[in-house]
Amino acid sequence: MIGVAVGTMALVVVLSVFNGLEDLVRSLYASFDAELKIEAVQGKSFEVEPDWLLKIEEIEGVDIVTEVIEDNALFKYREYQHLARLKGVSDNYLDHGRFEKGYVWGSLELGSDLQPKAIIGRGVGFFLSIDIGNEFELLTVFYPKAPRSAGTIDPNQLYSRNFIRPAAFFSVDKEFDDNYIIAPLTFVSQLLNYGNKRTSLEIKVKDGESIQKVKSRLKGHLGEMFTVKDTDEQHEGLLRTIKIEKLFVFITLTFILAVASFNIFFSLSMMAIEKKRDTAILFAMGARENLIRKIYIKQGGIIAFTGAIIGLLFGFILVWMQDSFGLISLGIASSVIENYPVKMIWTDFLWTSLSVIAITFLASYRPALIASKVKSSDL
Repeated sequence: MIGVAVGTMALVVVLSVFNGLEDLVRSLYASFDAELKIEAVQGKSFEVEPDWLLKIEEIEGVDIVTEVIEDNALFKYREYQHLARLKGVSDNYLDHGRFEKGYVWGSLELGSDLQPKAIIGRGVGFFLSIDIGNEFELLTVFYPKAPRSAGTIDPNQLYSRNFIRPAAFFSVDKEFDDNYIIAPLTFVSQLLNYGNKRTSLEIKVKDGESIQKVKSRLKGHLGEMFTVKDTDEQHEGLLRTIKIEKLFVFITLTFILAVASFNIFFSLSMMAIEKKRDTAILFAMGARENLIRKIYIKQGGIIAFTGAIIGLLFGFILVWMQDSFGLISLGIASSVIENYPVKMIWTDFLWTSLSVIAITFLASYRPALIASKVKSSDL
């Protein structure tokens, strides 16, 4: 009973941790990524006309539409250089509620067309040793020009260059912190010579509206030339990896629970041997094989179900205490959360219970079958 309880409790706790990690990834990425993102099916960019953009803004449920130009660029600050992702965004970018789940140092602003300012990932700022308090040092941005047929020996003709003032650092997740610099759309458009082209549009849905319904409306309006992705689809690979890991952990711990259920098997087998005479007496009194099998299967069920209920209860208490009081810390000073994230989902309790039922039946069936073969002649 104790073995089944410990195995069940471990299943509940570990599955809850994976649920918490999945929710943490979603929340961290949601503070950087858009609720919905529109991209071209083919090609790197697409033309954006004011009338076409206005029609998207008028779709029911759409609150904010942010134009985005995103590409790799080389950054230089003093004598340091670093290759990172330059993301140009329109003025309403910060209206999405960006970086609510992360940390920000400095002034969270993009400046103006005459004095553009950059919001820099903490990792990029570390690589470049940027001092946002120094108003005299500017960040230099280099971007290669499109190759032309006429060759040139002047290296200055091979790339575009512009300057921008560092305004703030952000920290959301290492993937973003080490790779992104956010700048005004006009600054990036001029540097990359994009004109009316955009690499994507980021959509904020109105409060109370269903993201999936707005996504369907956008798909119907845009047609097959564009894709519309929600936050999960933007990081589909990572979330799928977490789900696969959770599945394999569930299978592994279920096997451990099956090993613990061998106690039930051996206990019932020994009981079938010890109670051989009593079983024979029951047969002599008119009991049938089906009744004897039910007795042993029910006894195995009592052991397993009692252990499972205790395990589910203690697992629930442990997860609740971790969620409420943070019993176990991550031990990472730079993490955006202090304690291991957990989240309970009723389906985990359901699948754990079903696993215990299946394992109990398999562990109890063989001893019950042996006991049902006893004859009255064994008296």
